[in-house]
Amino acid sequence: MGEEHVESISNQTSSVCVDTFGGKIHIEWDPEAAVTPLGQLPFFINFLKVSGLYDAFLEECPLKYISPNAPTKEDVLGTLVLSILAGQTRYSHITAIRCDGVNPNLMGMTKVVSEDSARRALKAIEEEPGVAWLEAQLARVTHPALSIGPWILDIDTTVKCLYGNQEGAVVGYNPGKPGRPCHSYHGYFMANTRLALTAEVNAGNHFTSRHVSPGLWQLLDALSEKERPVFIRGDASFGVEPVLAEAEERGIHYLAKLRLTRNVKRLIQKLFSSGDWVDAGQGFTGTESTLKLTGWSRSRRVVVIRRELKDEIALVDEHAPKQLSFAFIETIDKVKRYEYAVLVTSLQDEVLTIAQHYRDRADMENCFDELKNQWGWGGYTTQDIKRCRFISRMVALVYNWWSLFVRIANPTKHHEAITSRPLLLHAVAKQTKHSGQTCLTITSNHAKSANVQVVLIALTAFLKQIKEYAEHLTIAERMTMIISHAFRLILQKSSAQFPILITNTGFI
Repeated sequence: MGEEHVESISNQTSSVCVDTFGGKIHIEWDPEAAVTPLGQLPFFINFLKVSGLYDAFLEECPLKYISPNAPTKEDVLGTLVLSILAGQTRYSHITAIRCDGVNPNLMGMTKVVSEDSARRALKAIEEEPGVAWLEAQLARVTHPALSIGPWILDIDTTVKCLYGNQEGAVVGYNPGKPGRPCHSYHGYFMANTRLALTAEVNAGNHFTSRHVSPGLWQLLDALSEKERPVFIRGDASFGVEPVLAEAEERGIHYLAKLRLTRNVKRLIQKLFSSGDWVDAGQGFTGTESTLKLTGWSRSRRVVVIRRELKDEIALVDEHAPKQLSFAFIETIDKVKRYEYAVLVTSLQDEVLTIAQHYRDRADMENCFDELKNQWGWGGYTTQDIKRCRFISRMVALVYNWWSLFVRIANPTKHHEAITSRPLLLHAVAKQTKHSGQTCLTITSNHAKSANVQVVLIALTAFLKQIKEYAEHLTIAERMTMIISHAFRLILQKSSAQFPILITNTGFI
């Protein structure tokens, strides 16, 4: 009866009349029209085709079907890529793009598969070959950038809250929602460029440096000497003996924060009265010393930075059961109040440079925020952790593709998806065919649509130049050209006299 009801509705008139504040209008439906809300996606598809990234992504996928009725690999992977690009975070959201009459064909697809087909496809891939396939795709995008110039590796962890009985849903470190089961995401990023080298998904209680270190050393050991970072950078979780000793054994410099243990506080007390304090930028002063903590195999250089607090101090008890407890602390005018931090490093730079390097680590949080809230790291959840590991890497891969594409269009800064999608992706487009030619008419309602048109035309001209030589170039060589062009403003600031370190604020 349900099918008969739907059919009877579809046979009714396709025009209705409605009253609006602008007058009476007539509304009609045209389900057969080839239109899309992602009208500027063909420019991004052109980028994927010229670079060769998407062809390798499809060809090397270990997904195999036996049934003749199964969807093609192109349809399944194309559906997932379109879903991620559109900003979706659930498999069920795929339904919203199934009526796109333009982009699936341009992606080499015959149709957009259902959400169930997408889930079953990832489930059919064995975990080890699936992870290896996605790691290879991430390396294909990022590794050409590693040898262009000195760079910094940022490492950190974040959590993804879970609300079911998923595999690996364990209570761990969850500052936002304490006691809520979660997955732990280990992220490795190339500083300033915001390119994700890889991502790992583990149980919620696997968030310490002991759990992150195996993936970190595996990543670094796979790099050649030329591709290795100038130093690795992490928070207090990585200022521990196992991480520092491993880095020293491999000859890799490090910069991390120290927890304020008893011996660290003793050092701070000693330096507060006798240290030689110098300017550390951003209102901070700093000094350096050496320290050997209990359990450390050797003495290491530490940098203590501090900043005087000018305003009144307020204490807030967030654990109050019913109402927040708020109180001011009044001190004598002659008593100075400081905030401070202790950094451990093997770098020999001055205190000001070390302090600025660590402040630049805050950009790592922006990467996590964008991937979790604007891409798909916060969703695409399944019962098994295997598919979560697949989709997290796939999201990071599409994120890298899009980041490079946007950087080519505008090399001045990194545009987050909340800005770049409406600017370079969203537009109404209608496809028409006549005399063997396919024409796409784009109408953008963005205030900067005229500027976007100029930028996309220039981007197409650049990709056309690469296409002329693409047959004679490997994917790595094409990516080197693309990455050099995307980060051309950063590379122009390089100097042979001063070492170049990629940071949040650019080259130093």
